[in-house]
Amino acid sequence: MKNRKNELAKKYIKDIKSADVWSVFKIIADFVKGFDDLGELGPTVTIFGSARTHKRDPYYKKAQKLSSMLGSVGFNVMTGGGPGIMEAANRGAHKHEDVESIGLNIDLPFEQTTNPYTTKELSFDYFFSRKVMLVKYSMAYVIFPGGYGTLDELFEALTLIQTRKVTGVKVFVVGVDFYKPLIEFIKKNLYESDMISLEDLHMIHLTDDLETVVDEIEASLLEQIDLLKEVGLGGTSYCKSLLDFAVKKHIKKRDT
Repeated sequence: MKNRKNELAKKYIKDIKSADVWSVFKIIADFVKGFDDLGELGPTVTIFGSARTHKRDPYYKKAQKLSSMLGSVGFNVMTGGGPGIMEAANRGAHKHEDVESIGLNIDLPFEQTTNPYTTKELSFDYFFSRKVMLVKYSMAYVIFPGGYGTLDELFEALTLIQTRKVTGVKVFVVGVDFYKPLIEFIKKNLYESDMISLEDLHMIHLTDDLETVVDEIEASLLEQIDLLKEVGLGGTSYCKSLLDFAVKKHIKKRDT
């Protein structure tokens, strides 16, 4: 194990510090692999959270329950493919035969081992290409308690939505007790200092109500279909897959 950690550490130092043109091809390979294997997934929700969460932890159980609820409706579930919250989410989706339980893994010198509850698994060399795939092919992001990596993914998602690089995607933060101090910091230090707008603040849906999360994701499906049509992507296989899903599940627009 120690030798593996050392080899992985040396590999990343070499990749980062060198100007080797072969690194470019490895980056391209990461993206091509993701585009080929994930491009026609259909409605998918990405769940983020700590790799260190134990099976007895209430948030492990919540992540498993939420992904099972999403799977029962027909949504694929995608995670980083590792242990902890990722394992819980894949585990909840895995028992539903008509959905995919996707794990996008990455070699790390510590923590990351592939969980056994995936139906589709990809391995990436680079964090940034893996992160693109985790957000590109999802219609909602659910953030469970986690550390630096999870917070990075949360703020990456918020930045993409704020800058309109992705549209129609909702961010749900599960864990009111865990995340409330962070949300208060964002409100007091960022919003009240005019560093973000009220609209930016409202991008974060903090809740422990799993049924609300599922209902809101389902309701946002038609909004995303309309957005895809508006920008000329109504004929793409992805948009068609969302539309077929909405028809199959009898999803209708809410009364306003």
